[in-house]
Amino acid sequence: MIKKILILDKNHPFIIYKLKKKGFICDENYNDSANQINLSLYDGIILRNRLKINKEFIEKAINLKFIARIGSGTENIDKNYAIKKGITLISSPEGNKDAVAEHAIGMLLCIMNNIIRSHQQIVTGKWSREINRGIEIMGKTIGIIGYGNTGKAFAKKLSGFNPKIICYDILPRVGDFYAKQVNMSTIFKKSDVISLHVPYTKKTKGMINYNFIKKFNKPFYLINTSRGGCLVTSHLVEALKNGKINGACLDVLEYEDFFFKNIDLNQNFRKIFFYLIHSNKVIFTPHIAGWTKESKSKMDNKIVEKIIFLSQKLNKIKL
Repeated sequence: MIKKILILDKNHPFIIYKLKKKGFICDENYNDSANQINLSLYDGIILRNRLKINKEFIEKAINLKFIARIGSGTENIDKNYAIKKGITLISSPEGNKDAVAEHAIGMLLCIMNNIIRSHQQIVTGKWSREINRGIEIMGKTIGIIGYGNTGKAFAKKLSGFNPKIICYDILPRVGDFYAKQVNMSTIFKKSDVISLHVPYTKKTKGMINYNFIKKFNKPFYLINTSRGGCLVTSHLVEALKNGKINGACLDVLEYEDFFFKNIDLNQNFRKIFFYLIHSNKVIFTPHIAGWTKESKSKMDNKIVEKIIFLSQKLNKIKL
């Protein structure tokens, strides 16, 4: 039975209101470390990124039935150990999939049509048309790597531009009306644009590196709204310089801190980052692809729905 829930991150009054209305006891703790909290009191945890839910945390939370992360990624949770302990993991990728998809398309339109660069030129008094001639999405082949919630939403919204859309995923038979599932060889051979929609795991860490990039038959545009650590940034710079990549749209960075709130640039990264921010081939946003007013509401709703569903399921099992 689920009775008492601990909320570890601020700005989710809807979740607290809805859960209390359903009879759950909700405690809020936005400052204490895991060592300062009596975790054994709680049947469930709701958080974003404030704390790492590691083995030590889970061992102390002896009554834990679920861990809910508001968002899609769960890299701050020791998933394997939680599952081993019979704890249900809850996330809400359905809630921000449309926001991520729209953002990715917006960034792609900006870079292919030189929108940001031409705006910056105009405000300095330059009216340059020919050097800002754009490229159309229509007829291009878009390769989507990772065809889950956000990948599917991206393909659906992009389909109105009439490109050819192909996708790759480690799971079989996930392709649909909007994207044909293919192998990686086809992605390398045909893609004009690559959009990354994978979780951050041991397998995806640094997956976009120079060995990966050089397998493409032609230069391409790269969109990363996934996780910064999936891309080796120094290799991106090399590919931009030698023309293997035409341009990059980066909502996430390898240099983000654990909480996705700041850029942590050490000496090795400064030169690389300096090149990127001064390149006309790169567009940055500060990890806001899934960060809309609508997505916040949708994610909160999904978390509440899944907690209530789990609670009802556990109550039936008990009966």
